[in-house]
Order: sequence, then C-alpha cells, then structure tokens
Amino acid sequence: MQLRRHVLTLWSVGAATAALLVAGCTAQPATGGTSPNAAVSRTSAFNATDTAWILLMIPMAERALRLTDLAPSRSADPAVATLAARTGSTLRTDLRRLRAALKESGVPDTHPHEGHTMPGMVGLDTLDKATATKGRPFDRILTDALRAHVTQSRLLCAGEQTQGRAVEATGLAAAIAKRTSQQIAELDEL
Repeated sequence: MQLRRHVLTLWSVGAATAALLVAGCTAQPATGGTSPNAAVSRTSAFNATDTAWILLMIPMAERALRLTDLAPSRSADPAVATLAARTGSTLRTDLRRLRAALKESGVPDTHPHEGHTMPGMVGLDTLDKATATKGRPFDRILTDALRAHVTQSRLLCAGEQTQGRAVEATGLAAAIAKRTSQQIAELDEL
C-alpha cells in the first residue's frame, strides 16, 4: 500500500510537471525592433517546453537564493552555512545562464510564476519563518527547503531534457540535473 501511494504521488508530480511545462506558461516572443524573419530565426530553436522551463526555473532559483542568503547571519552549523554559500553561488551562476537563455529565446520575462507556491519552490511563508528564526531551527528550515528545491529541480530538468529542443536550455538542464545528485548527497551528510 505504501509503495502504491508513493508511485501514485510520483506519477501525479510527473504529470503536473509535464502539464506545467507544456501548458500556457509561455509568452509570445517579442520582436522589438527586429524584422519578423530575424525574430523567427532567433526563437525557432526554442519550443514551448524550453521557455516554460526557463520561466519556472528563474523564480525557483531566485527564491532558493533568498533563503541561502540568510544563512550567514542565522545558521548555527558551519557545515550548513558552507553548503548555503556554495548553493547560493551556484544559484547565481544558474540565474545568469537562465536569463541569458531566456534573452536568446526572444521571450520576455513576464514573471508568470511571481507569487506562486509550487512544489520545490521556496514558499514566501518559508522565507518569513527563516527570516524570523536562528540556530538549529533555521538550519532545519534551510535544509528541508533546499532538499525540496533540488528534488523538484531534478524532475523539471529531466522533463526539459526529454521534451526541450534548444541546446541552450537542454544543456543547462543537464548541468543542473547532474549537480542535483551531489547536492542531495551533501544534504544527506548534514
């Protein structure tokens, strides 16, 4: 029975992720001052999955970064603070690459997920609790939220790698997914 519930949960998470990636989470490309042919050629490599993935990963990384940035003044465990610093640095790099891919896609960042709470996204309530907490309770909030973030990122990256088309997005998804295994192992050691 436990295994059946776990399989159903994984299936529903996978189905929800696929729906999110394919559904109307994309915006139309902005052509700005370019000719229509230039806009088509620039955006032709990106499909709906690519842009939906990028537009979701940006706010997920931004929220996780806000949490990791709290660690220096709130963490009780030097290992947790070190993990948060390393994760924050990685998130900053990922955000630069995600924003560059979004710019290359020609799709404007309309912030379609602003204010949302989704699986793996650090919730605003979690950020509020973390801001008001120090010591071991903060460390627990941070590690639990990072584990959820990394787990969901891996799932989303797998969807992007199988359904995405643009090398800029699928390559970044592969790099992020590869890193998630190491991040989970580091969280397990804490």
